Amino acid sequence: MAEDKEKKVTFKIEGRTYEGVREESLLGALRRYGYEVPSLCYHEAVTPYGACRLCLVEVKKGKRRKLTTSCNYPVLEGIEVFLDTERVVRHRKMAFQLLLAMAPEAERVRELAAEYGVHDTPFEKKEGNDCINCGLCARVCKEIVGADAIGFAGRGLSKRMVSPYDEANEACIGCAACVVVCPTNCIGLEEKDGVRSIVKWHRDLPMKKCEVCGRPYAPTFQLNKFAEQIKVDKSFFNKCPDCR
Repeated sequence: MAEDKEKKVTFKIEGRTYEGVREESLLGALRRYGYEVPSLCYHEAVTPYGACRLCLVEVKKGKRRKLTTSCNYPVLEGIEVFLDTERVVRHRKMAFQLLLAMAPEAERVRELAAEYGVHDTPFEKKEGNDCINCGLCARVCKEIVGADAIGFAGRGLSKRMVSPYDEANEACIGCAACVVVCPTNCIGLEEKDGVRSIVKWHRDLPMKKCEVCGRPYAPTFQLNKFAEQIKVDKSFFNKCPDCR
């Protein structure tokens, strides 16, 4: 089965034939071949979610042609992909308008929408909000970090990404991976007086100081967890990577 998944297949993009790996992300393949497709919720390291709806393309498989998000559509033998068709442009414009209403304070959303000719939204704005509920932070926290410290709460218009009960969760190791991948920079990271704060998750953690240079370089809690995982003495992290 694993060998079958690595099988090379041929498919077409705008009439040109390309080679891909069977069932890889279509969006990943498109970008690899230099095609520009917008997306805010995609990262190649985690499971695709299709939340932002910006990576829409049209795919023809056999006689059927349909509109789909390319991040979670697999590359398959013989498919034909069409970009920026009238149908794609119309639905992508709608997606941008919905995102502008959901997160009017998100500068990245406004910038990307403007690149595609969308400057405002007819929908009621959720004032003060800069999160697009893409879930990328939670997927990275669960699938890469293994902490599973955050998740969605509520439904519909009240749906939002939170730590449990909106309080600090000890499962959060303060690694800031969520901050790094957030497409709208809405989580917030502060480091002051030897303490790292993940603002949105109300998590404050003291930083470990390097015994050589004296620089606080990572949360002590995070380093202790790493020491347990890789089975080394905690003293291994007494020095920062530069001094080690």
